[in-house]
Amino acid sequence: MSSIARPPQADAVAEDGLPLPRRLWAIVAISLGTSLLVIDGAIPTVALPTIARDLGVSSSIVTNIVTVYQLVLVMLLLPFSSLGDRLGHRTLYQYGQGLFMVASGLCFFADNFVVLLVLRSAQAVGAAMALSVSSAMLRHIYPSTKLGTGLGVNSVIVASSAALAPTLGGYIVGHTDWHLVFVVAVPFAVVSLILGRALPDPEPLDRKSEVVSGVWSALSMLLLVGGLLLGTHESVAGGALVFAMGVASTALLVRRERQRAAPVLPVDLLANPTLGLSALAAMACFVASGSLLLSLPFRLETGMGYDPQVVGTLLLPFPLTMLVVSPLAGWVSDRVAPTKLGVTGMGIAITGLLLLATMGDNPGMFGICWRLSFTALGFGLFFSPNSRLLIGRAPRDRAAAAGGLLSTSRLFGQTLAAVLVGILLAAGFGQSPVPLYAACALAVVAAVCSLARYRTAAIRRAAT
Repeated sequence: MSSIARPPQADAVAEDGLPLPRRLWAIVAISLGTSLLVIDGAIPTVALPTIARDLGVSSSIVTNIVTVYQLVLVMLLLPFSSLGDRLGHRTLYQYGQGLFMVASGLCFFADNFVVLLVLRSAQAVGAAMALSVSSAMLRHIYPSTKLGTGLGVNSVIVASSAALAPTLGGYIVGHTDWHLVFVVAVPFAVVSLILGRALPDPEPLDRKSEVVSGVWSALSMLLLVGGLLLGTHESVAGGALVFAMGVASTALLVRRERQRAAPVLPVDLLANPTLGLSALAAMACFVASGSLLLSLPFRLETGMGYDPQVVGTLLLPFPLTMLVVSPLAGWVSDRVAPTKLGVTGMGIAITGLLLLATMGDNPGMFGICWRLSFTALGFGLFFSPNSRLLIGRAPRDRAAAAGGLLSTSRLFGQTLAAVLVGILLAAGFGQSPVPLYAACALAVVAAVCSLARYRTAAIRRAAT
């Protein structure tokens, strides 16, 4: 299908970014929107014991407040990316923020667990609407020569918000009503909505509704992620069966989507070697970094005897290094081939993971910190340039699909990391270097994907 005709100046804006000072206001608006979504996704974790006690539910059940949010989010990112193309990215983004804000406010009045879970699901729907098109809007906000810088800045917003969330949540739970952990991000939403007119103008595309594909995609993701969670926490056999159903459903959906010009499940993008290998590399890298951050506390606390509060301090070098490296890597990726940065980053990350795995039982606090910071340097050099390739190389009318694919890779990768670490813990390897060796192997996969992408691009250039 062709897009609706637009005036020449609209194409210029889309290609060259928004003019100043509108671009700056748009950056503020989307940064605040990203902050509130990340904070609200992570902040309830520290409040779970208090919520369980206050609402009279068990510790195992109360974790659904986090699990349901993540599950709904990963189910809906790709369907909403398709919907965003039809409605216009800014329109869907602001609808999502509005729904998120209303659901967050209503959480303050939740007096039983079922109501809270329903509202939490509504928050996730709003977050999915906004996150599904946020990367596509970044492509239209920044000039093409500064897209890497924009993605680096966005990475800083995500990392700093994720780092702030536990501290902010702990303060709220310790000094006020726990309901406020769900409301604290509302002011960000209000300001972001007010500034939202600075975001790129909606450019709806003339495409038919893909309800069947959207529902099918959501159900397939539900089976895949639900099967992993079920197998980890409840029944291995039941989880394996549900996951297998998800694989079969996805395979049938791929067959259907191949016949469509703008598929909800972006098989057209995955078929492109540059984009497909970038998405696979991103997922492998997210699993690797997630496995590191989830498993290392067990080794530090149980294996080396560090106090839990000290463990939290020892982990700080990772997000702090990422805060510095991510925007710098994004800026450099506008000037240096992103693949070269990515492969270099993975080489550093692999070395760092090996240093962490072989550091012995008494490396000292400094020995742990510098190894963790060195590893974060490698991951930081990879994430922003790889994201730039995935978002920047996609066709303009498929930018939202590329953004949804990137977000889905991140969330699915984090879920796989939790499953992997859970399996290794159950097998008795939680205190050993095994999880770090597994993370290292996944980092090797990411590096191989990047090298394969570079070789494929070189062959195609030589052929032309």
